[in-house]
Parts: sequence; C-alpha cells; structure tokens
Amino acid sequence: MLLDLSPLKKYRDFRLLFLGQVVSFLGSMITYVAVPYQVYGLTKSNLMVGLLGTVQLVPVLVFGLIGGSVADTMDRRKLLLVSEAIMSLGALGLAINSALPEPSLWVIFIIAALMQGASGFHRPAMDAMTQKLVAVEDLASISALGSLRYSAGAVAGPALGGLLIAAAGAKVAYLVDFGTFLFALTMLWMMREMPAPEQTHAPGLRSIYEGLQYAVKRPELIGTYVVDIVAMTFAFCTALFPAMGDAWGGAAAAGALFSAMSVGSLVMTALSGWTGRVKRRGAAVVVAAGVWGVMTVGFGLAPSLPVALLFLGLSGAADMVSGLFRGVIWNETIPNHMRGRMSGIEMISYMTGPLIGNARAGWVATVSTTRVSIISGGVLCVVGVLLCGLLLPAFWRYRSDAAEAAGAAPGA
Repeated sequence: MLLDLSPLKKYRDFRLLFLGQVVSFLGSMITYVAVPYQVYGLTKSNLMVGLLGTVQLVPVLVFGLIGGSVADTMDRRKLLLVSEAIMSLGALGLAINSALPEPSLWVIFIIAALMQGASGFHRPAMDAMTQKLVAVEDLASISALGSLRYSAGAVAGPALGGLLIAAAGAKVAYLVDFGTFLFALTMLWMMREMPAPEQTHAPGLRSIYEGLQYAVKRPELIGTYVVDIVAMTFAFCTALFPAMGDAWGGAAAAGALFSAMSVGSLVMTALSGWTGRVKRRGAAVVVAAGVWGVMTVGFGLAPSLPVALLFLGLSGAADMVSGLFRGVIWNETIPNHMRGRMSGIEMISYMTGPLIGNARAGWVATVSTTRVSIISGGVLCVVGVLLCGLLLPAFWRYRSDAAEAAGAAPGA
C-alpha cells in the first residue's frame, strides 16, 4: 500500500539523480510562483499572467520534439548537465532583472521562454536516462518515486516561494532557485558515464517523424496525451492564483494556492501502492481526469480560502492518480531507444494543456469573472474527458497485462 523506496537503495546513480532533481525541482517551483506573481504585480492583469503561458508554449512545442530526438542519440547525462546549466543562468537572470529599480516585463517573458526551451532537452534526457538506470521490475516504483519528487517539490516550493516573496521579494526567490540548480549539477557530475543509447540515429526531422509515427500507431499512448491535454486545457487555472491570493491575503495566500493541489498529490503518492494492482489503466486515467474536473468546479464555488485549498487538494489527488497511470503506461510500453523521443512528446502533451489552460482562464476571467472562468472550465473538462473515453475505445479498454504479454518496455 505504501510507497516502494527500494530503488533508492539498489541503484547508486538513480539515487544521485533523484536527490539532485528533488532539490532542483523544489527551486523550480519557487520560480513557478515568483514569475506569475511578479508579472501580476507589475501589470495587475490576469490576461498578462495567462499570456505568459502562451509565450512558454512555443518553445515547448519546438524543443520538446527536438530534445527528445537528441536524447535518443547522445549521452543523456551530458545533455542534462547542459540543460540544467542553461536553466540556472535563467534563474540568475531573473534575479538580476528583479533587482533593478524598474524590472522589465519583457525580460521576464524572454527568460521564461528560454528556460522552457532548455526544459525541452532536460525532461526527455532525464526520463530516458532513468529508464536505463533501473531494472524493468522497478519501473512502477520509480514512476511513483518520480511522482513523490514532483509532489513534494510542488508542495514545499510554492509555499516557500510565497514566503520568500512576501519577506524579501522575487529576487531572493530566484537566487534560491539558482542555488538548487548548482546542487543538481553537482549530483549529475558525480554520476558515472551513461551507456550509449541502444540504437543510434542522426537527430533531425527524420528522427522526429519516426517518433511521431510510433506514437500515432499506439492507441494507449495517444489516449494518455489526449485525455491530459483536454483535462488541463479546460480546468487548469493557476494563472488566476496571484489575483485570488491578493484578495485572500497576498503572496503567502498565493503560495498556499499554488501548493494546495500538490498536497493532495503528495498524499496520493504516499498511498500509491494500490495502483500496481489496477489492470485497467486506460480507464483509470479517464476516471481520474473526470474527478479532477469535478473538484475544479468545487474550487470555483469555494466561498473562502480554506475551502478553496480543500478542493484544490482533492483535484491534485485526482490528477496524481491520472499521472501515475500515465507514467506506468509510458514506461511499460515504450522501448528505451524510443524513450527520449516519446518523452519529448509526453512533455508537449502534459505542458501544452496547462499553458493553454492558463491562457484560457486568464482570458475568460478578463471578459467575465474569476469564478465563471474556473467553474466553466471544470464543467468542460468533465464533458471533454468523458467524450475521450467514448471516442478512444482502445485506450479505455487498455490493460497492463496486454503490455506484459507483448514483452514491452525493456528497462535496463
């Protein structure tokens, strides 16, 4: 029933990677709060905060595909080192801009886009490398550990970010993020050299096309992408948190809102042992995404901050269930020589929805109200994911034992 920690004991390099990324992600989540809060502080506009997601969308779409192709070709550890170094410089640049008497809004947008572009190489390299660091029987456990890393950072990071911004301003928040990147770079440096990818190919359009072609032919993969994009496009609304935080107490309240979903995610991750016994993983993704939409409606109806935090926590728990099953489906069905490219596509799928969702939420809130934006998004999310279940029957029927019978996903 409880989380399996054995991979951390069994695999030295996985342990170093995990520890470095735990700290690095904590810092990234501090910046995740600081950037939109600073943009809102400079503009007092939900629309501008939503447009921040639109600016970040282009590098996700472009570099997610390119990064996945490169990750299947070169040393993934070196690729992680380079991408982490670039993102650390981005955090430092944000700190310098924030220290100016009049911080530039456009500098924030440009650096945010550049850091998002670097993440397009970072995530595929990390996913592909992780799959090679452990044995196939531990893939479900590392998926849960990855969820723990995400949830813990997404709980502590925004809360700490809110406190840092309230006490010392955004510049200190960005400097803390810079420090966490330095720690992650040290952990990566201590790892051994990675083995070469199982199959070599030249990175480029042909490689990207092969990855897309592989994904299109796998209904279990298409289902994970489509359901998540639909759910996040309609019900993701963190762009509204800075304005809601201002109404409920300022930066600390905004930090609590950003953290709340991840509290639910963390609790669900800690109790994730039962997920390994669920065979209907496609149906589990659809149901969990529908519950996420219902909880978003509850959040939109919340009359106070504590009630809002409760519904955000429940929505985060539902999203984590969806994420856990999506992660297991990816790891158990994708061979390692395709893992980088598929991870790039996965990154596009799970980041496109939130970025578009924030733009949608900001625009709807501007032409109506914050409450209407959130509730309408939650309702559309429920309708959308139910339609996905009907229109993607192969994904709805997908069972893990089918992947096991096919002998998919070599891990080590």
